[in-house]
Amino acid sequence: MSLIPNKEQRVGIFIDIQNLYHSAKNLYGGRVNYNELIKQLIDGRRLVRALAYVVKSTPETGEESFFDALEKSGIELRSKEIQVFSSGVKKADWDVGIAVDAIRMADMLDVVILVSGDGDFLPLVNYLQWGLGKGVEVAAFGRTSSSRLRESADRFLDLDSAPRMVFKTTRKTNLNSDIVRPTRKIRIPRAAEGGPRQRQE
Repeated sequence: MSLIPNKEQRVGIFIDIQNLYHSAKNLYGGRVNYNELIKQLIDGRRLVRALAYVVKSTPETGEESFFDALEKSGIELRSKEIQVFSSGVKKADWDVGIAVDAIRMADMLDVVILVSGDGDFLPLVNYLQWGLGKGVEVAAFGRTSSSRLRESADRFLDLDSAPRMVFKTTRKTNLNSDIVRPTRKIRIPRAAEGGPRQRQE
């Protein structure tokens, strides 16, 4: 099935920053243009909320400037600290948090837009579609995304082929350099009623 965008659809965007950052860095040695990303994802529709899920490391990394730039782009942040276990293993992911937020907000949305290529989100996509009757779009770099996730989505935006999505860098980059300063702030409207989604078999 494919999802036909229309201006009455209420959309919510959920961005897995770690997945996006590492894909852009490994594939292109570049950084994501978040302003362009949000613009293409909205596609003329009614944005209810856009959330980015980040993992904080240490204050010395200078990540705060990156987080500030995201917020100035109109994106709400969800953050957590890296967990360091006694064995020295470090762990931090937002898989559960993203799933919980998407399900909680589903009543306010016609379309859920997941920005991640992580195949662990496949059960979430299936539940939103068949359990809650929502349209689900996935945006990710096709070469590093799960094929099953791409196939399950009602609509897939391949960031590999999307114009102006990645800025090339000539120097070593880290998370806090993955910044695109906004030319304007994207206004996040309040949730509105209505806006049925249209689907085409």
